[in-house]
Amino acid sequence: MSADPAILTEPGPQPDAEASYGPEPDQVADLWRADRDHAGPGDRGDRPLLVMLHGGFWRPATDRMHTRRLGAALRAAGWSVVVPEYRRVPGDPDTTTADVRAALAALPELIGHRPSGVVVLGHSAGGHLALWSAAAAPARDLVLTVALAPVADLVLAHRHNLGSGAVTAFLGTPPELRADLDPVRLAAPATPVEILHGTADDVVPLALGSSYAGAHPDTRLHALADADHFDVIDPGSAVFPRLLEVLGRAGV
Repeated sequence: MSADPAILTEPGPQPDAEASYGPEPDQVADLWRADRDHAGPGDRGDRPLLVMLHGGFWRPATDRMHTRRLGAALRAAGWSVVVPEYRRVPGDPDTTTADVRAALAALPELIGHRPSGVVVLGHSAGGHLALWSAAAAPARDLVLTVALAPVADLVLAHRHNLGSGAVTAFLGTPPELRADLDPVRLAAPATPVEILHGTADDVVPLALGSSYAGAHPDTRLHALADADHFDVIDPGSAVFPRLLEVLGRAGV
């Protein structure tokens, strides 16, 4: 099955608010406030805050806008969601990771209070950043990391020539020289990790998720039959209820 990237250009609802976590134009975040009808016992909003890192092979052309349908669907399911943009500068991965660090550190300021817990959710290249941050720069109060079709093994991704050279374009160097940014080569995170990866993903093959799970055996890997690369971020797909089930393990 060939992945349908139409979701990358489909318009989505506007977020409830936008906020800055730094002075640069890309240091901004969309904020989605939970639908309190689904937010938790007693309507208290006890669920952790969900931080979503978008994909796009770390390239400037793809930003957070394609996550808005998913953000709205997660809000309707009772989750408060922060979707930070981050700078995507070819050959300068440390700028990208610095922005992820900064966004995670700024969460209390972005939402106006310290969250009761944090779940980091990332797709594709955002899945790479989610797994990297879980090991190297975990958010305060992190309780769960969920990676959707993640670029979880940079060396293997480079061997597969994913995104027509996306890994070396991002790193500016062969991936073997940046083991500090390669989730599969980092120590296992101290908090739970779950990966949802489609068996029909021909953009980021399931082998990458499997490689990470093999290196970090406590990882829960969900191989999703017949799902492609974009099904995992499509709230209209059969994968969405599975995603909610996984997220629910970190909820109330």
